[in-house]
Amino acid sequence: KATVAAIEALGGKAACSTCDVRDSASVRAAFDAVEAALGPVNGLINNAAGNFLCASEDLSDNAFDAVVKIVLYGTFHATRELGRRLIERKAPGHVLSIVTTYAASGSAFVLPSAAAKAGVLAMMRSLAVEWATYDIRLNAIAPGPFKTEGAFSRLMVGDLEKQAKKRVPSQRFGEHDELTNLVAYILSDASPYQTGDCVTIDGAESLFSGQQFAGFAHIDRAAAKEMMSAVKPRK
Repeated sequence: KATVAAIEALGGKAACSTCDVRDSASVRAAFDAVEAALGPVNGLINNAAGNFLCASEDLSDNAFDAVVKIVLYGTFHATRELGRRLIERKAPGHVLSIVTTYAASGSAFVLPSAAAKAGVLAMMRSLAVEWATYDIRLNAIAPGPFKTEGAFSRLMVGDLEKQAKKRVPSQRFGEHDELTNLVAYILSDASPYQTGDCVTIDGAESLFSGQQFAGFAHIDRAAAKEMMSAVKPRK
């Protein structure tokens, strides 16, 4: 789930709407709440996601379904909702989706995420052509490792964090203001001709190491599965 928060123009009160991006009606209601507080929306950042490490033969239907519905369906619901509103108003707009460096290459042991993020990237590129006539720009950003509690608690436990840093040529993780500066630029009037693009920001990690979690393929499979099981989120 994602939370959409808007600040009313008068009084400074927060108008919050909890939005389940997997459900199109919930997304529509969230847009209604934001527009009621702030006026017409003309920009969207798709960032809701889910991920975990797992050998693909051990994936359950629900595990695959959960990630794909949040990442791919959620992006579609939100993007379509904004697109419909912009087209109806004959207004320009911007959509930016946060994908991942393995959206183009795929990545072992994160199959639901890899498949869903690849779909999101294809969606942005498809709609960049289709909606250009409406002056709606669609782009993507593919970040490398930027440390967050949610992602690192599931994907970078123990020595994995140290190993991940070694795969980045600059030997460091990204700083969050480096990512937000890029987001601001792509969504701003400074890049009016940029659409259908995917900008990678990863310190050249993907060029250096290829698929992000491919290293598990060289570990004894039983040991690899035990390690991945240890980082699964608790119910």
